[in-house]
Amino acid sequence: MKIGFYPGCSLKGSSREYNESVVAIAKALDIELVEIKDWNCCGATAAHSMSEELSLSLPARILALAEAQGLKEVVVPCAACYNRLMVTQHELKDNNKRERVTDIIKMPYNGDLKIINVLQMLETYAMDKIQEKVTKPFAHKVACYYGCLLIRPHKILQFDRVEDPQSMDAMVKLIGGTPISWAFKTECCGAGLSVSRTDLVAKLSGNILKDAAERDAKAIIVACPMCQSNLDMRRGAINETLSNPSDIPVIFITQAIGLALGLSPKELGLERHFVNVKL
Repeated sequence: MKIGFYPGCSLKGSSREYNESVVAIAKALDIELVEIKDWNCCGATAAHSMSEELSLSLPARILALAEAQGLKEVVVPCAACYNRLMVTQHELKDNNKRERVTDIIKMPYNGDLKIINVLQMLETYAMDKIQEKVTKPFAHKVACYYGCLLIRPHKILQFDRVEDPQSMDAMVKLIGGTPISWAFKTECCGAGLSVSRTDLVAKLSGNILKDAAERDAKAIIVACPMCQSNLDMRRGAINETLSNPSDIPVIFITQAIGLALGLSPKELGLERHFVNVKL
């Protein structure tokens, strides 16, 4: 199975472990990822707060490049990138916007590329293979955390249930884990404020970690590099807001699946986390 791949900035920089785990499990599941050539930043999280034309042109160029490469479907693991590409595709259904943007990027754009997130890729192409290839069941009680951008705005993304999504939970069950029922599945971690307002991030992320800990989760599972970064890298600031400091690790769904498939922690980038992963 061959599918287009847009890693985005995070997977090539601050969240290299996400990229490593996506590539590793894709190989294990016989999925060939074809990276978009000459891709650029999609503009998340700041471009849409600065200029509509910039916020549309950056993702539009990525989509146009994928079309020019002959790709029909592209997986976008980063929830923020996925959100921006999907919103841009929706916005460019407006002919006036499309003409303005294609003039800026100096490339043709058809708008018929299928954009999917990493959960959709696994749901569509790998669920049976995952079940067959589990060699070390992921027998842990965990909190599946979806965050804001993977499922909203629902009118555009049309992915999973808005308040109580289930796709990641189903994958955790498939590999032997037990997802908890909890109140913070889709609450914001403050990702866009990670640098400018660490104090707010600490409070928002602290609420998430507190609820997961109180329900005895042994790990938090995510599919967004910004959520993972906030909950992991900002743990020092977060713990200052908590009466009971938390050492719960935060790992990507691709890492959890990789462990169940028998891949090594090194292959999955688990040694890159700030909070030690002991699962």
